[in-house]
Amino acid sequence: MGLGKKTIDDQNYCGKKVLVRCDFNVPMKDGVITNENRINAALPTIQKLVNDGAKVILCSHLGKPKNGPEAKFSLAPVAVALSAKLGKTVVFADDDNVVGENAKAAVAAMNNGDVVLLQNTRFRKEETKNLPEFSQDLASLADAYVDDAFGSCHRAHCSTAGVTDYIKDTAVGYLMEKEIKYLGNAVNDPVRPFTAILGGAKVADKLNVISNLLEKVDTLIIGGGMAYTFIKAQGYEVGKSLCDDSKLDYCKEMMAKAQEKGVKLLLPVDTACVENFPDPIDAPVETTVVPVTAIPADKEGCDIGPESMKLFADAVKASKTVVWNGPMGVFEFPAFANGTKAMAKALAESGAVTIIGGGDSAAAAGAARAGRPPSSSASPTRSRTSPPAAARRLSSWRARSCRASPACWISNNIVLPAQRRDRASAQGAARQRVFRSGAFPWGMLPGVACLLDK
Repeated sequence: MGLGKKTIDDQNYCGKKVLVRCDFNVPMKDGVITNENRINAALPTIQKLVNDGAKVILCSHLGKPKNGPEAKFSLAPVAVALSAKLGKTVVFADDDNVVGENAKAAVAAMNNGDVVLLQNTRFRKEETKNLPEFSQDLASLADAYVDDAFGSCHRAHCSTAGVTDYIKDTAVGYLMEKEIKYLGNAVNDPVRPFTAILGGAKVADKLNVISNLLEKVDTLIIGGGMAYTFIKAQGYEVGKSLCDDSKLDYCKEMMAKAQEKGVKLLLPVDTACVENFPDPIDAPVETTVVPVTAIPADKEGCDIGPESMKLFADAVKASKTVVWNGPMGVFEFPAFANGTKAMAKALAESGAVTIIGGGDSAAAAGAARAGRPPSSSASPTRSRTSPPAAARRLSSWRARSCRASPACWISNNIVLPAQRRDRASAQGAARQRVFRSGAFPWGMLPGVACLLDK
């Protein structure tokens, strides 16, 4: 498949116990799954292994349990949904220890083609710390390991990384295979002009990404909170705006590198400022649009201004490939969502191949295409042309109609025909102030980060 990855099509798993890391981090309300797209996305890989005659052991995290096992984060509803979709019983091994007596007994009783779902991997505190004890416990259940959790594969956790120290027969599932192929082609061999848009708060989150993008793109647009560090590095006052003074020299280096490489580096030219954030978030607030060269000392920049929106939109519309991560302002506040929505609209009206990472960026893109108000999401997006053959059957991308391109695919969801887009609502993780916290640990859509951060 390229990029040095072995896929599940490279062998037959008959009789083998196969641990499959899926992404079943589905939204729930009162114990009921409200969006099954991530479950649907895992079905092709699971079905292939079942057809091979493998003993399929599924694992995933759900949410962020803070104090060990919590009933509201149990994967029991996922087992019920999987059973219905696969047309066979999926045994749920309900162990707070994940690999406890129930799990061991369920695996021991498996016949070829059976499916077992383990309890939430984050019920074990070792999971997120990638400690060997839990990695060994998981590995003890299986002969082979398959990673099909594209939305989680960038995390060095026991179930995504540590387990492979103890299981050498490893491969990626169909979801991972398709994502890697698409992202690899789009980022490493893009149709030019190639533009990248970075938002979010912290320059530190995107150090390697910024530097490596300057090796690949024709235009780099920087907005969001991180832009103010670049603006201050140019010698301007930024008032109370977010700014990392420890990264001023780095920003100067990146601006010099862009000039050396012939990359057009675009920063905001104006900004929407406030004295204080509205409370509640949808309360009216007085904003002042000023040039970035004249930000008042007592105000904070919270969104790009109209001139910046036009500047950035023109660059996007002139591009053939666009990668976007991170909002242009404090997107969860309606008063500061205009810049992000303007970028989404520009992408929707462009003919570019687009890859969008970050919950608010994806929500804005979906809203721009569907003509509805944006809501928070946790899904990366891509657009244009038709999905790969595997994706047309069932995979992690959700299709939407778009005026300028045949479809927009949102990661970690099922492929749907474009005409069924109204059923695909943007749901996922709880709303968060990603402008301040950053959308991903690596500051980029995980799959893109894997390709750029090297």
